[in-house]
Amino acid sequence: MAIKDQSRPPRSRQIGNVLLLLTGVFLIVNLVFPNLFAPPVPRVPYSLFIHQVQDQEVDRVSVGQNEIRYQLKDNGEESGQVFATTPIFDLELPKRLEENGIEFAATPPPQNRWFTSLLGWVIPPLIFVAIWQFFINRSGGPQGALSIGKSKAKVYVEGEAERITFADVAGVEEAKTELVEIVDFLKSPKRFTQIGARIPKGVLLVGPPGTGKTLMAKAVAGEAGVPFFSISGSEFVELFVGVGSARVRDLFEQAKKQAPCIVFIDELDAIGKSRASSGFYGGNDEREQTLNQLLTEMDGFAAGDETVIVLAATNRPESLDPALLRPGRFDRQVLVDRPDLSGREAILNIHSQKVKLDATVDLRAIAARTPGFAGADLANLVNEAALLAARNQRQTVMQEDFAEAIERLVAGLEKKSRVMNEKEKTIVAYHEVGHALVGALMPGSGKVEKISIIPRGMAALGYTLQLPTEDRFLMDQDELQGQIATLLGGRSAEELIFGNITTGAANDLQRATDLAERMVMAYGMSKVLGPLAYQQGQQQMFLGNEANPRRMVSEQTAEAIDQEVKAIVEKAHQQALDILSQNRDLLEAIASKLLATEVIEGQNLHELLSQVKPAEQPADKVHASV
Repeated sequence: MAIKDQSRPPRSRQIGNVLLLLTGVFLIVNLVFPNLFAPPVPRVPYSLFIHQVQDQEVDRVSVGQNEIRYQLKDNGEESGQVFATTPIFDLELPKRLEENGIEFAATPPPQNRWFTSLLGWVIPPLIFVAIWQFFINRSGGPQGALSIGKSKAKVYVEGEAERITFADVAGVEEAKTELVEIVDFLKSPKRFTQIGARIPKGVLLVGPPGTGKTLMAKAVAGEAGVPFFSISGSEFVELFVGVGSARVRDLFEQAKKQAPCIVFIDELDAIGKSRASSGFYGGNDEREQTLNQLLTEMDGFAAGDETVIVLAATNRPESLDPALLRPGRFDRQVLVDRPDLSGREAILNIHSQKVKLDATVDLRAIAARTPGFAGADLANLVNEAALLAARNQRQTVMQEDFAEAIERLVAGLEKKSRVMNEKEKTIVAYHEVGHALVGALMPGSGKVEKISIIPRGMAALGYTLQLPTEDRFLMDQDELQGQIATLLGGRSAEELIFGNITTGAANDLQRATDLAERMVMAYGMSKVLGPLAYQQGQQQMFLGNEANPRRMVSEQTAEAIDQEVKAIVEKAHQQALDILSQNRDLLEAIASKLLATEVIEGQNLHELLSQVKPAEQPADKVHASV
């Protein structure tokens, strides 16, 4: 698909601009320098003029308000030549000229010449045209200042060089299957209409940012070979009320003229938010009027010759107005989710075709190390690896470049310039080893792949890299409890070794508390509070209480929630302390090695962590469990 360039002005306007510029320059030059092309008149002092009058060398004089011009007699080298001088307050000048027999007269008033008339009639319109042209150029559209109510949609036409098809999209096979039907309808609509089937008027692509919703919409247009109108929801809304609705009308008018076609509205939530969120109905809110016009247009066009299909994308479907999602408008919602392991490998295969890969690169292994990465993240990963290879003067991209690129994206850039003193480095080493030892035993916490005390990112003085061994979609209570214990492993190691705590665990505590709150409020994992959801749904939070994620609960219930969250975190904290106490010798040995090497990873790390022993349960708990 190639974009149709509408920003470059037509040739006729370019020629008109040049002519307008030349005319303006000519008139300004003549206005400022009226005698630019006339021969210059020599100027002399007024005293010389008086002497020449008294010597009877002057033939005639023309006296003006700002200038005196005179002509000499034909009796010398300067005979007949005209001179000019600046007059002064001299009441005796007429008497002196008359006594010497010199012909003199006043300068006649300026006549209404053609040039003066031209200036009076042409300059004001030229100023008006110049101001109008200024606003035309600022507006950027072909209609200039009159295009404020015109749609700003970019029109993509079919071009084989840049055509995007389903082969360019990977990792979203289910979404492809849903959209193939749209392509078939655009190619052969009679096959559907002859049996009375009605194709969906609108298809809403829902998914997290970076999963390829816009790319999927372009692929639909590329497969069908039809025009593709692309616009963002924010481009409809302007300062002036009514502009957004006018642009919606203009967009659908253009689409109907080029039907069959696809209209793609990105970030639909910019204009499609629930009208209840504004607190009133029927007002003059610009966004609300734009939404109302969109609803009307989606109801207005019919099937047949006007085959217009609306594709829209959003990552906040819960905030959309219910009237927009009802059948007959957006009939179908297609989830464009983050890819699984196979999907990530397919995406890496597509993006890696543009770079030179070494024969040893294993894209399957890279895909396994990038759970949760969206398509845009994987594209960025390939580019980062290529940049690292070029920086290291390599001819191809190696597996180690991908490994370093993953760490850069997950943990941030290395900050080797951030030098820690020996005390801080020791604390960080024990902190990170504490995470690793607890994470090696806890279920659901992923496999520990690397420990480093090299600072990365904005504030991380060290990090422990854990990667899941498989894609997970459900987690049980024990696994969530294990994640909290792993997060508290660093703080627990500081307590055990130094008998004190530092500020380094602030982010760990925040994440652990958030996870414990979700266990109690969203997942119902509390025996005291029971299987109830105390956390508001996203739609409820949008409509009402955004600041407080909790439902309206009593003081007793709120206190019980706080107690349960505290109990979960304290239990995980004790688990971490028990594991580290049981493996204190191993903790000190790995920390000493980490201080010497700064990084431990790979098989060496796996062998060390394989020596971790689980914490011994107290005797009373063992008997109770039996």
